[in-house]
Amino acid sequence: MKDLTHTPPLTMAETPVGTVPGYMPGWANDFETEALPGALPQGMNSPQRCEYGLYAEQLSGSAFTQPKPERTWCYRIRPSVKHTHRFEKIDMPYWKSAPHVIEDVISLGQYRWDPVPHSDEGLNWLTGMRTMTTAGDVNTQVGMATHVYLVTQSMVDEYFYSADSELLVVPQDGRMRFVTELGIIELEPQEIAILPRGLVYRVEVIDGPCRGFVCENYGQKFQLPDRGPIGANCLANPRDFKTPVAAFEDRDARSKVTVKWCGQFHETWIGHSPLDIVAWHGNYAPCKYDLKAYCPVGAILFDHPDPSIFTVLTAPSGAPGTANIDFVLFRDRWLVAEDSFRPPWYHKNIMSELMGNIYGQYDAKPQGFVPGGVSLHNMMIPHGPDREAFEKASYSNLGPQKLENTMSFMFETRFPQHLTEFAAKEAPLQDNYVDCWADLEKKFDGTPGRK
Repeated sequence: MKDLTHTPPLTMAETPVGTVPGYMPGWANDFETEALPGALPQGMNSPQRCEYGLYAEQLSGSAFTQPKPERTWCYRIRPSVKHTHRFEKIDMPYWKSAPHVIEDVISLGQYRWDPVPHSDEGLNWLTGMRTMTTAGDVNTQVGMATHVYLVTQSMVDEYFYSADSELLVVPQDGRMRFVTELGIIELEPQEIAILPRGLVYRVEVIDGPCRGFVCENYGQKFQLPDRGPIGANCLANPRDFKTPVAAFEDRDARSKVTVKWCGQFHETWIGHSPLDIVAWHGNYAPCKYDLKAYCPVGAILFDHPDPSIFTVLTAPSGAPGTANIDFVLFRDRWLVAEDSFRPPWYHKNIMSELMGNIYGQYDAKPQGFVPGGVSLHNMMIPHGPDREAFEKASYSNLGPQKLENTMSFMFETRFPQHLTEFAAKEAPLQDNYVDCWADLEKKFDGTPGRK
């Protein structure tokens, strides 16, 4: 926590554009932080009167009776009942929620898209969201949606929160600032951020235009995967997740608050900034993570392990071992397996896999899967290396090889992912992607010993 006793109070409205926010390390810790000395009560949560005339309020992200309740106590200038007024339903035509099935769109197949191009249009975090797929049901709080965002403009006196979901943000181009109720997160490519359900924030452009990917999680929160036999180390280490220190705005200005609720969007107008939490403590908060800190593990003798070995975060479902969502990272790593086909093998499985390329070249698809691109292989749809990757892996020298300058990821879910109309008809779909396997040859020869 920042030493606040020897520095003047800092509010977000006074923060220079280039200021680096402060962070606290750890995953799902019980943090405590204050932007004014003495603002955080000690030894209790709800004193009769709070310091500085603040209001005590709890933000809960889980049932009160969950084994480890997810909650944060906030000490704010106004209670959040003052941060909304009468709501008006609005249309957000490109941001869709499940269930969203379109009769004339076929989601069965193998799909790949070129990067959604940057736009000359002024787009902010809400108007620039482009939903690619939906899965499950937002109303019953299962499943997910995947989006590409295009952001060219900062939100000014405009704020947002989702009552439906937490958002996993994966930048691919440009730098953004998430100015939240609980502090400031600055985010750039090769980092991710998690924005909890119910958190109020606005998004500012630092270096634009900005483009990236979002996984909208309707179900249980993301958590670190059980490591099992891997043990206590490697993969994503808890200390590398960073949660922002408290910062607040005390500003009177006509402001718009947009809320996503059950897949619908509503706006309300208030006379001040809602980002007015001066101090807080708890375990329900936004965080960021540097993907370059991810320590992959893999085969060191033979065979290619299941892609689940590269899981960064998982959102569990009601079925043990079968995720509502897995977030999987394919980054720089050594390949050393002997007498093995090293890329991912041909397969079909019960998970629906949406991949995105952050930068570089993905080893199983050396052509066509470019940075900013997206691919989708739905449940029980076969997929695997194209011919070039197959031939190279089958006949190359199997000395130690380092995959470099590569970073791709996968959002996979137990539910089928349905294409939106934008994905099927407006996004730059590669119509010839399915043909990447067309020239795979029959190599069968019944002669014993022939490979």
